[in-house]
Amino acid sequence: MSDARFDVVKDTLAQRSIDADDVVDKLTRQHIETPSWGYADSGTRFEVFHQPGAARTVEEKLSDAAQVHKLTAVCPSVAIHIPWDKTDDWAAMAEYAASLGLSLGAVNPNLFQELEYKLGSLTHEDRQVRRKAVDHMLECVDIGRTIGSTILSCWFADGTNYAGQGNLRRRKRYMQEGLAEVYKAMPPGMRMLLEYKFFEPAFYHTDIADWGMSYTFCLKLGDRAQVLVDLGHHPLGTNIEHIVAFLIDEGRLGGFHFNSKKYADDDTTVGSVNPYELFLIYNELIDGELDDTVDMDVAYMIDQSHNIKNKIEAMIQSVENIQTAYAKALCIDRRALREAQVAGDVYAAENELVRAFNVDAMALIREARRRMGVPEDPVAAFRAGGYAEKAAAERA
Repeated sequence: MSDARFDVVKDTLAQRSIDADDVVDKLTRQHIETPSWGYADSGTRFEVFHQPGAARTVEEKLSDAAQVHKLTAVCPSVAIHIPWDKTDDWAAMAEYAASLGLSLGAVNPNLFQELEYKLGSLTHEDRQVRRKAVDHMLECVDIGRTIGSTILSCWFADGTNYAGQGNLRRRKRYMQEGLAEVYKAMPPGMRMLLEYKFFEPAFYHTDIADWGMSYTFCLKLGDRAQVLVDLGHHPLGTNIEHIVAFLIDEGRLGGFHFNSKKYADDDTTVGSVNPYELFLIYNELIDGELDDTVDMDVAYMIDQSHNIKNKIEAMIQSVENIQTAYAKALCIDRRALREAQVAGDVYAAENELVRAFNVDAMALIREARRRMGVPEDPVAAFRAGGYAEKAAAERA
């Protein structure tokens, strides 16, 4: 039986011709991928902050991810990072994940840790360094083929710190050449998601600095190359929902790395600083999903550095914030919004968004959890379950 708060929301939404049960049904079918590296120790460029019980191996990372899925029912896949998660038997690792109720998701090549990549990976002037970078990406394609992953998720730290350090056009061509070789090697069902970042760790220029550069590379590669939007990778004040809408309409929005920022790429809990922005992004996503002329296949992935929060609790909190933004955006009266837009009624159009944002989303989320058979308060359930204490003792 539903609770009283859900019944109130249901009656309120019915007055605006929105079916609360349909909203709840969509919430039960939401899929959010968590990252293996989000369960391990992390920190800043100054220090790594060690936590008792933080995952040390890929098996432990998957075990922690299984807890998040067990308590939320919407996180059935885990992104992996190579070589951080490297193993000798990927088929066995995929079977182990399946035994936990999980699947292995996006494969992320690491092209920023090796000393040779100090001056670039795919954009390095040394042909041998570029070859090493391409070979690593090809290795990740093979891993994806073995585990059944359909996504190669690519971010490059490539860039320069000083004017004149590199030839910008030559580096662009090196990047295109390397990506093209990897793209050609991908199996038919795999997509390449190409991330961008306007600065850091390179501070003069970054080789893929914004969504337009990523989009241009993708156009040259082919239909299975799409842009990956990381919410932390934009200058302050950027209208991310506009970028999302543009890429949806072009059929090139491949996925998200969800996190939150205050100044730079803070990688903090998604929705923790500007939940209204996350809501507006989901408004555009739902608008695209309702458009029969648009073909959408978006990967919803978390990419965060939970330096000072408990890893599993922070991941659950991130999931809940994403669910909240999605639930609120599903409560927008699309017909009323369109009528206000067509009529030029600016107040009514904006107010429709504000009304939806103020809906009691937790009543809808708790109802979805009730129907999925998971705890109404997953963090409280996690704290009461003893998993953290057991992990800390076993991993000491």
